[in-house]
Amino acid sequence: MGIEEALPVRLREQLRDDLIAQGDEFVLGIPKVELHVHLEGTLTAELRWKLTQRNGTKLRIAKNGPELKTLEEMQVAMDLLRPDPSRVDNDEERFQFFEAYYEGFECLKTKEDFFDLAMHYFEHAAKMNVRYCELFFDPQGHTSRGVGWDTMMVGFREARQQAEADLNVKSAYIMCFLRDLSPSSAMEHYKAALPYRDTIIGIGLDSNETDRPPTLFDEVFTLARRDGFKLTMHCDVGSKNTHEHIRQAASVVAGAGLDRIDHGLNAAEDQSLIDMIVKRDVGMTICPWSYLRHTTFAELGPKIRKLYDAGIKISINSDDPAYMEDCWVLENMLLAKRLCAFDDKDVARLAKNAVHSSWAEPAVKERLLREIGAVCGRFYPEK
Repeated sequence: MGIEEALPVRLREQLRDDLIAQGDEFVLGIPKVELHVHLEGTLTAELRWKLTQRNGTKLRIAKNGPELKTLEEMQVAMDLLRPDPSRVDNDEERFQFFEAYYEGFECLKTKEDFFDLAMHYFEHAAKMNVRYCELFFDPQGHTSRGVGWDTMMVGFREARQQAEADLNVKSAYIMCFLRDLSPSSAMEHYKAALPYRDTIIGIGLDSNETDRPPTLFDEVFTLARRDGFKLTMHCDVGSKNTHEHIRQAASVVAGAGLDRIDHGLNAAEDQSLIDMIVKRDVGMTICPWSYLRHTTFAELGPKIRKLYDAGIKISINSDDPAYMEDCWVLENMLLAKRLCAFDDKDVARLAKNAVHSSWAEPAVKERLLREIGAVCGRFYPEK
């Protein structure tokens, strides 16, 4: 199926449906840990419609775009955002994505909205047997609209508590700075977030990274490490200077490099980067469906496989499901299994990689590893 070219939307949707239809019981059943998902990237058309109706706000897919009057119009608009190599290039698609992504923030006004956003993810996650997750959120995109920290963080905290009690899903939050904003804005938001460190486990960096190297934010990341936060940072696939960004993230920022790298797939093209990441034992969060939009099957599978075979602790994650054919961590694991010719033993190793790379408490990690082992034993009992 189109292995020599990036798949258009229709074929990606068909691939998604084919993967689910196979009913892979092992991938369905394995306990999962997700380390790379943007809460604002889980704002489906249906959820955006619900929150917009509740708050009486205008619904648009872009800041200066036409107002959308029905859920059906929103669904069509979201469908048109899904990149098709026949009609958009990478730079155009990134612009369209960020425009729609940040416009989606407009529907989030109240504590209840932020609670519902997080619970919407947790409910999806529980159905896919996600047992622990670390969730990105972008506070600058909310404070700039006049949303207060308590509105965000109390909503997130209450959702976290309810998900653990009702869904058996444990979680923590990672506060990301917007890379296209200033380091001084990042520092301001870092200091404002300190009262919520019971809910925030780590610090990240996302958004448009063109001409925004990791070292630009070294001061705030160094301070965050000193204060006991875990650190990660996006190194988007195919971005300008991506190899240098990976090198800085792996070995320079905050003194000796970060605790994890988000994406970073292009490290597969540079053996020195692979060696560095292996030596430092840096986990990498890989989101296959994100890359499928621009990369061929023939390129993508071998790159992921090369990182895996080198011994890097890669984990499989969903990124922004609402903008990626409604593909969550389950679909991404199924895709990785097909792309890389992984067997069930490899899937179990990927699940364990995610546990080891997570920032969960040791007791939580031990329990998750036992649960993974129990599922493996059920499918493959020792003879």
